[in-house]
Amino acid sequence: QAQLVESGGGLVQPGGSLRLSCAASGFTLDSYAIGWFRQAPGKEREGVSCISNSGGSTYYADSVKDRFTISRDNAKNTVYLQMNSLKPEDTAVYFCAASSITTVQYMCVMIPEMDAWGQGTLVTVSS
Repeated sequence: QAQLVESGGGLVQPGGSLRLSCAASGFTLDSYAIGWFRQAPGKEREGVSCISNSGGSTYYADSVKDRFTISRDNAKNTVYLQMNSLKPEDTAVYFCAASSITTVQYMCVMIPEMDAWGQGTLVTVSS
């Protein structure tokens, strides 16, 4: 059964760092663009960062540019989101998703139907 599993969330103080992982099982990620999305309480889900299947193209939401870095290791069937300089407004449940779409900006901004979603991991930024 194809599934995505996120890990790495937790409680961190403002200014701290976390690295999220998105691991695939039951299928290989190298054919898919992967995106990280988040949803805070009472807010709509938003695209944070997306990466093409080869890793050659990336997109970042303005709110996370220069703080977050998306990367992938297709040999490990895993995509990462390195989050630095975390702010309280980054608090949300973070989800990863896989799509055969080729335009990462469209994937992140329009959030079309995805081929798979993970169950989410909670990130809380608080002192």
